[in-house]
Amino acid sequence: MMKRILVATLLALPVSIASIQAPASASNVVVRTNNNRAVVNKIVVRRPVVRRYVVRKPVVTRRVIRQRWVPGRWERTRYNQRWIRGRYVRY
Repeated sequence: MMKRILVATLLALPVSIASIQAPASASNVVVRTNNNRAVVNKIVVRRPVVRRYVVRKPVVTRRVIRQRWVPGRWERTRYNQRWIRGRYVRY
């Protein structure tokens, strides 16, 4: 019975200490604003823009490459099977 009382007081002690309210602190509160954004007379050095001429090429009609989809399959080798992935084949 004595052990129960001792354990209960040991468990309740931190809770009772945490529930005691401390008085409010009267120290000065410092609020810092972001002063890095307010820069006066900032000099920006920019490089001159170099204009490159665009060469206009005529539109060339290209021949259409016809392709057919060959689905993947299992290929049997001497010792095991290998998966051959699907691909496009010209025809």
